[in-house]
Amino acid sequence: MKRPRKRASSVAVIDIGSNSVRLVVCAAIERSLISIFNEKTLCGLGREVQSTGLLAPDAVGKALTSLRRFRALCRVMKVGRVHAIATAACRDASNGPDFIAKAERICGVPVDILSGPMEAKLSALGVISGVHKPDGIVGDLGGGSLELIGVKGHRVRKGVTLPLGSLALQDTSHKSLKRAERIVRNELSGIAQLKAGRGRTFYAVGGTWRALARIHIIQSEYPLQVMHGYAIPAADALDFARRLRRLVAADMLANIEAVSEARRPLLAYAALVLEYIIRTARPKTVVFSTYGVREGLLYSMLPERERARDGLICAAQALNELLSRSARHAEELIGWTDRLVRVAKLRETDEDRRLRHAACLLSDIGWRVHPDHRGEQTLSLILNGNFGAVSHQGRVFVALAVFYRYAGLSEQNEPPAQLRDLLPPAMVERARVLGAAFRVAHLTSAARPGVLPATHFRSRGRKLMLVFEHRMVDLVADRVGSRFKQLARLVGRTGTIVRR
Repeated sequence: MKRPRKRASSVAVIDIGSNSVRLVVCAAIERSLISIFNEKTLCGLGREVQSTGLLAPDAVGKALTSLRRFRALCRVMKVGRVHAIATAACRDASNGPDFIAKAERICGVPVDILSGPMEAKLSALGVISGVHKPDGIVGDLGGGSLELIGVKGHRVRKGVTLPLGSLALQDTSHKSLKRAERIVRNELSGIAQLKAGRGRTFYAVGGTWRALARIHIIQSEYPLQVMHGYAIPAADALDFARRLRRLVAADMLANIEAVSEARRPLLAYAALVLEYIIRTARPKTVVFSTYGVREGLLYSMLPERERARDGLICAAQALNELLSRSARHAEELIGWTDRLVRVAKLRETDEDRRLRHAACLLSDIGWRVHPDHRGEQTLSLILNGNFGAVSHQGRVFVALAVFYRYAGLSEQNEPPAQLRDLLPPAMVERARVLGAAFRVAHLTSAARPGVLPATHFRSRGRKLMLVFEHRMVDLVADRVGSRFKQLARLVGRTGTIVRR
């Protein structure tokens, strides 16, 4: 008798940062992390470290109270393993060791005080885990420090730590933006890590930079609300950072609801640092990443073979196993569309291929929804899904392909134009073709495994044929034929069903 698969042990990371103290609980340490709980408290531990050398007493009290709650939550949730880390404020403050001793007694686990280089490395590993084939500079802006480190693919360069965290900068400048500007200019001049950034991507990590991105999304009326992977041309990001500084100076962002009240005073300092990084490094694009030190820590614990796996495909496989009628059918659909692409001689890059495979895995996740709403519901689920290793364009492509599978291809059922406008027309057309292929496959097989491998594609001139093996010929029907003809038309062919 086959033994049931052993349930993976959940894992928690308690992150004692210079501005926030956070608990993140994940279902397991795996390539595509599934967060089951996430809570933070803005304590401001590092707000006076530069001027007094001490963690502020009220911030310490607030942080310890949060840690008691976090430890209790871990007990309630029966978390298997707990890891605790601390960053700049705790390593720089003279009363940091005393605070850490109290934190360890509360948490019941050792607290690892990360060095600056280690914090930079873990930030880079976090970006590697959440961005497909990153190439550029990672900048992690916390409350107490800024880490800069180069990354390319799975390779990490040597990092540097600078005292330019938002709280630290506010403290050392005595809340003067003019003084802060001089400090930032002096600290960033001659930094080797920035010299390698020209024409590449700058990956912005950290809560205050994410707050900037949130404001930009709102002001630009961008159709997606997903923060991870949000990309802005560097020239636009530079203009926005300058404009935001002026708005903060004029107290015109005091009541913005998109950013917490405790974080609003730090926006100008975060914008200032981003501005000077762009001016110095001259990247092509700024991409905001919600994957950072915590994700990098868990990623570093994976075996090398697991780290090398595609994060998007892993996330799609997890959703497929959780939500589809048959996980095996979705895997067969990958092979079926592989054959379609090959026989129909459809042009496809490596990135096109991985997006198609992800869409195959997600093509049946909406089956429990009412038929009238499957298209819109799966569109929303994929667009807003909590997974990484995919750009916003890739996310929209996958979502559109599955939307067309459910909603059909008529003009009356098109998704919002603002969403389609995020993709080049050729990419939208590929999503339509893939959606049409899904409509043929799922109607033919009823999403059951074993059917698609018994159907084959042939091409003769401009004719594309779908061949059914003898044991499956009873599945042929007019609706199957009409859908296949529609698919063939979309790839510039005529379509025919053949019984073998």
